[in-house]
Amino acid sequence: MRTPTTRRRLLRTGALLAAGALVLTACAGTSGDAGGDATGDGGSDEPVTIRWSWWGSDSRHTLTQEVIDAFEEKYPNITVEADYTDWTSYFDKLAVGVAGGDAPDVITQEERFLADYAARGVLADINELDVDTSKIDENVLASGTIDDQLFGVASGVNVYSVVADPQAFADAGVEMPDDTTWTWEDYVAIANEITAKSGGAIVGAQDYGFNEPGFSIFARQRGEQLYTEDGTLGFEPETMAEWWQHSLDLQAGGGTPAAATSVEIDAAGPEQSLVATNKGAMAWFWSNQLSAIQSASGRPLQLLRVPGESEGERTGMYFKPAMYYSISARSEHPEEAALLVDFLLNDTAAGEILLSDRGLPANTDVRAAVQDQFAETDKLAAEFLADLEDEIVDGPAVPPVGAGQVAEIIRRVNQEVLFGSLTPQQAAEQFISETEASIG
Repeated sequence: MRTPTTRRRLLRTGALLAAGALVLTACAGTSGDAGGDATGDGGSDEPVTIRWSWWGSDSRHTLTQEVIDAFEEKYPNITVEADYTDWTSYFDKLAVGVAGGDAPDVITQEERFLADYAARGVLADINELDVDTSKIDENVLASGTIDDQLFGVASGVNVYSVVADPQAFADAGVEMPDDTTWTWEDYVAIANEITAKSGGAIVGAQDYGFNEPGFSIFARQRGEQLYTEDGTLGFEPETMAEWWQHSLDLQAGGGTPAAATSVEIDAAGPEQSLVATNKGAMAWFWSNQLSAIQSASGRPLQLLRVPGESEGERTGMYFKPAMYYSISARSEHPEEAALLVDFLLNDTAAGEILLSDRGLPANTDVRAAVQDQFAETDKLAAEFLADLEDEIVDGPAVPPVGAGQVAEIIRRVNQEVLFGSLTPQQAAEQFISETEASIG
């Protein structure tokens, strides 16, 4: 196992932040319970204005303004200023604001950048503020914890899984797999069989190698991990080589498209995926993407466990925060900022507005209270997550400083594997070398 010199994450310098740009290339009073019984007490009685930043689409902005209105009605002395932009501009804007001493009071964070901002002293320890996290799974809380300090609390949760089209399986004359027992060899064989039996009219699967969450699960199944708690890489090169070899076996057997087509499909996004366009039987996506994919496909889809969950040393799947709520360590109004975060997490009124927009609610009581209002695909995802609760062992470590670059590294290296420019072993070595340089 590779064990580069241990460096505590919070002592690192966030190089990307120092440069003023972070871009990802490709989530005090008495808190309310699930019944929304918060008293509205807490914070100062004096008029206070706080700022909340987030990224997203126009529909997210509309929903967020609705939840702000509900919060301000409950706490009439607190005004919340909206500070939002699209995803591609968000971290550039946030970095400039932080560098200029103008950080938002409540900051929406993404897991790859959480350690960067924590290392710079930008984020407060939420454990020290009056935010109730008792109804959030401990593994989910751990995903925002660094050195026993809670720098981000999940807005909601997703799970990385296989999205399958039962009709595509039926049209190809192939039975749906038992996802509680299927192996990686089964996955390759089934995908290849679908393509062969359909005469190429249906492709068995979409290539999975463009994103690191899939490899993280693969490594965890083998008792390894993508990142250790100390912020170093925690897997053997041979493990990553095996993961890419499965990908090549799929490509060679026809279970995934040719390299050029795979690259094109990856760049097009979920709604142009093979499953979404009725051209494929399986693809890997986050559970919160199911609604968009099923809507594009026009037919019912199903979530499956990833292969290999029953054959390794342990299960590898995990609950991932869709995004985090963080509080600025430099906020002039930390109590009021904490009230907003507590409201978003724990008040059913907020849950009824946001529903699954920021992942399925992290507060399990709120999730249960609003589940009947979910769209059918979100209900399916909620049931899938509930089925996994007894199988998921823990969550991965918080990605270290510099991990924001890893999404681009793995995407580029995966292309070279698919085109035959690198063998799986060479690709593993290159990924490790570039990632170690990125995370310092």
